[in-house]
Amino acid sequence: MQGDPAIRWQTMCDLLDLPEADWQAERRLTLQAGWGKRYLDLQALDGTWGGGIYSPKWISTTYTLLTLCAIGIPRDHPPAVKAAELVLERELGADCDEKFQRKLAELDRCIVGMNLQLAAYFEIRDQRTDAMVENLLEERMPDGAWNCRRHRQPRPQHSSFHTTFNVLEGLREWLESTPEPGLRDSVLEAEKQALEFVLQHRLYKSDKTGEIIHHNFTLLSYPHRWYFNVLRVLFYFARVSAPYDERLGEAVELLKSRRRSDGTWPVQHKYPGRSFFDMEKVGGPSRWNTLRALRVLKWWESPENSATRGLTP
Repeated sequence: MQGDPAIRWQTMCDLLDLPEADWQAERRLTLQAGWGKRYLDLQALDGTWGGGIYSPKWISTTYTLLTLCAIGIPRDHPPAVKAAELVLERELGADCDEKFQRKLAELDRCIVGMNLQLAAYFEIRDQRTDAMVENLLEERMPDGAWNCRRHRQPRPQHSSFHTTFNVLEGLREWLESTPEPGLRDSVLEAEKQALEFVLQHRLYKSDKTGEIIHHNFTLLSYPHRWYFNVLRVLFYFARVSAPYDERLGEAVELLKSRRRSDGTWPVQHKYPGRSFFDMEKVGGPSRWNTLRALRVLKWWESPENSATRGLTP
């Protein structure tokens, strides 16, 4: 099996179901070779990347750390933990005090979701993480999801697909890395309602006209940055082992239709902005998108989902 350690360890874990000792050993190699090492080598002496916390896009500390989370570097890698602490401290504050709460209220929900994801992934557990979770639960739109523009004029009447998945990924990372019960039931219910919001749109279509909301929603882009796309949302449904729902079918068929004759999936789009380097080239075969698509199909075609659809596994 060739390719970057980031792809190899996730293939071993999620597609081949190999013993944990095997894929954990491969996972540790992300610190020593490939994309993980390249990003880590670019970290400045002060612990940041790109000279900023959230900007410049896409070389800032926040977006580099999110990429390292996707690569799957070990959660306890000290330089990355230090950087995640810096993000929280500079975006929100070092303590869960009145100043922290004021900044939390002012920050876009997208960024709160990203900060929560980084805190959870790198195992930063204190009052600030619970405060972020509580804030996200309180800031839902009436339709059950989220919109960064909720408190701006004119006030939106509809949740944002982009905001919703930046928030959901933060909450999901928190759920998967936080053993304490606490807010879990409330977070699980919020996740359920937000996914229902997306299902009502068949993931990428208007719930009123049935038209595709935005062409870019259908393009296989990776890294996806803060943007929504159909593979990102399908990957989330697979991640949570969601039960079969017929409203997912069109998106799955769209994903299947993007498969190349050689069995891979391409990178179809790149979001404008600065980058340290391209992990993959637009238009060419993508190990990232192929890995993620195969994980989606493994879930979709699982015996449980096949039985629900009345198919023979």
